Amino acid sequence: MRRLHRLLDALGPAGIAGTGVLFFCVPFYLTALAPAERDVQRRSARPAVQPAAAEDGAAELERFYARFPPIERLAGEVQALYARARASQLQLQQGEYRLEPGSGRLAAYRVTLPVRGSYAQVRQFAGAVLKDMPTASLDALRFERKKAGDTQLEAQVRLTLYLRKGT
Repeated sequence: MRRLHRLLDALGPAGIAGTGVLFFCVPFYLTALAPAERDVQRRSARPAVQPAAAEDGAAELERFYARFPPIERLAGEVQALYARARASQLQLQQGEYRLEPGSGRLAAYRVTLPVRGSYAQVRQFAGAVLKDMPTASLDALRFERKKAGDTQLEAQVRLTLYLRKGT
């Protein structure tokens, strides 16, 4: 017992704490770190992505482009956009529309809509467009309130509708 007291006195508080940490680290390494290292080595040994055959890649690319509405349905897509604005009870003002054909297989139809309504109505409209029109993107949303107490606000919603070129 005296030997233990002398050893503890010789180690001091820092030595005792270091010994305790050492005794804690050994089981921690064996139960947590070593299995994690084995798991990382096992995962890095196999490729994460299997390369697809050229035929499968081309078919997958065709399926991707088939998800976009053809450019001939542009009027219907704009009408669907207006229907969502009406369902959200927004007041639409005259917007700006611009077709950007681009160099790839998709065309981008940029729509800027000035709308008037409550924050909740604008948010409902933006959410409905993103949910129901998966080939549309919300590019910008700007709010403006005339007075601090107004419940109605002026908003500008900038969207892009992506359409497939050709039939």
